[in-house]
Amino acid sequence: MAERSINGYKRLFEARLLHHYWLDEGRVVFDQIPDPLSPPDEAKKENRLLTYDVRSFLAVTPTAKTAKVFKEFSCIYRNTALGFIVAAPASVVLPPQTTFDFIVTVQNAAFFNYTALTLRPQKISELYHQAENRTYRYKENVPVLSNLTGASRGTGANKKLFLSREIPAIETSDQVESLVRSGNVLSQLTEDHPPAPGIPQLHQLSDSANEFPVFIHQGDAPAIAPPAGLVGVPTRGITLSDDIPDEVFALIRLSPIRASDGDFSFVDANGQAKTTGPVFQIRFKNRLTTWRYINKRTGEPDITSPTTPLPLTHFGNAGTKQKPSEGLVKAMKNGNTITRLVSEIFI
Repeated sequence: MAERSINGYKRLFEARLLHHYWLDEGRVVFDQIPDPLSPPDEAKKENRLLTYDVRSFLAVTPTAKTAKVFKEFSCIYRNTALGFIVAAPASVVLPPQTTFDFIVTVQNAAFFNYTALTLRPQKISELYHQAENRTYRYKENVPVLSNLTGASRGTGANKKLFLSREIPAIETSDQVESLVRSGNVLSQLTEDHPPAPGIPQLHQLSDSANEFPVFIHQGDAPAIAPPAGLVGVPTRGITLSDDIPDEVFALIRLSPIRASDGDFSFVDANGQAKTTGPVFQIRFKNRLTTWRYINKRTGEPDITSPTTPLPLTHFGNAGTKQKPSEGLVKAMKNGNTITRLVSEIFI
């Protein structure tokens, strides 16, 4: 009788990259969309996810080193409409020092129009280090999203695991669109900080930050630690290498064990995949702009334009009139200081 060997697979982990431009309902954040018990809205959140596909604007790929590790341990990697998933044989033991790196790149330029960013350029620097006779290459302001530093919301079965760090307090270096937290209040800068005289600076998003997702933010770009004697190194960002290409927008870095919070770990005490692997989340904040209506016949601004910044969303309407498209957002300036972001709507 022939012998048969069965080696079942378990989900090691899943990562979901969710963009609120495509998920929110006007002013209502996706997580807070009500699910009434009667149609047609009883499954609005679930249906919203069914129509969502991150692959239309972002691509995620494992680095060459990570792909090699996957092959060594017979892991399976698959991209999905929500992000990606990794499965491993139930019997495989992953060493705790294993690291999985994934490159996130932008596939559609419109992404930058509707995504809240700090407007910091991701410039590449090439710096020669004479002591080592080698050149270092850095890319500024690239976020590194990790289960070792990510923040969570909720408890028990409702606990959500975000790969972004906790949102920080305001700093003088923060720029327009930065997300900041003061106590339990979550706000977003509507201009550069420090502000221009007489211009409001912060727009409050929630007085209960723990009820909001942890959006990707300016603090996710790590500090760069250059070798001694190398000058001109960017403050925040990553080191480029053969494994990390120039076009990287964000880097996802996952490790098997997080000692400070076991819910972020994806292996058990034996180094094997958990019975139920964790689901990690990366949330992209949609832009907050001042909607300025313009008479398309005369070119003159409409005095009834709202003065409070409103979110850009594909579904619903944050205002009472025609909403802007996902098109270009203008940055208004006072000297070199950005004082507001404006969406022009011709009516």
